Amino acid sequence: MDSIRLKARAKINLGLDVLGKRDNGYHDVRMVMQTVGIYDRLIINKIPEDDIRIDINLKFLPVNENNLIYKAYKLMKDEYGFSGGIEVDLNKFIPIAAGMAGGSTDAASAMFAINKLFNLGLSNRELMEQGVKIGADVPYCIMRGTALAEGIGEKLTRLAPMPFCHMVVAKPPINVSTKMVYDSLDSGAITKHPDIDGIIEAINEGSVIKIAERMGNVLEDVTIPLYPVIDKIKKDMISQGAYNAMMSGSGPTVFGIFPDEQTALNCKEYLKRQGDARQVYITETFN
Repeated sequence: MDSIRLKARAKINLGLDVLGKRDNGYHDVRMVMQTVGIYDRLIINKIPEDDIRIDINLKFLPVNENNLIYKAYKLMKDEYGFSGGIEVDLNKFIPIAAGMAGGSTDAASAMFAINKLFNLGLSNRELMEQGVKIGADVPYCIMRGTALAEGIGEKLTRLAPMPFCHMVVAKPPINVSTKMVYDSLDSGAITKHPDIDGIIEAINEGSVIKIAERMGNVLEDVTIPLYPVIDKIKKDMISQGAYNAMMSGSGPTVFGIFPDEQTALNCKEYLKRQGDARQVYITETFN
């Protein structure tokens, strides 16, 4: 095998709780993660040179050591010493700096591809153990599906699949630094924690409505005061028929869970008319 095509899928957080801060600056979290239908497309080819070449449809994105695909290649190269390199053609559709793990899922796909192309024979578990060195979301992006994430996000427990449902994803024209949001969070001052166990219970029951009712994200306490448009989009989604709406990750992307595709389509058109979100998508759960 000399070439591989992959879909690097985005994630949302159905629940995101922060339990405390470690001495090294990382936060202990408890999150319910879910893969959705939005994805980046990657074509990865083997090349004889010990090098990595990356071409991206969005020319403002880095293709050097600041790119997580680049970091994934270097990590795998240093760890396993295979001969040769890769050429990556990346078409990005996942919103940038949006709380949907766009960079992490690209890195996860690159690790998966390198394992296949160079016959390294690594299990997904071994890839996940390496992936956390690149970023806390990378192990989940290798696993995908519905999962409970603990620790800094690397301790993963697979959950029953979330029931299929239609979603609207909307990103306002701002970028949010995950590091800035976590650095600004006072975990000791959190007064309302999301019901993570209740979300898991609702998933086990197969109740989309109960999942939506119990969603919560403590990072909204930091990001929404800085960018009130996030709260406006949430309220607009709910006014247009969403069971509930919430910021994903550190933001600024908002997703809403809808009872059916037509209601979701109507909301998408409404949000586009409002003009608060530059990118608006219809998507669905992916397991």
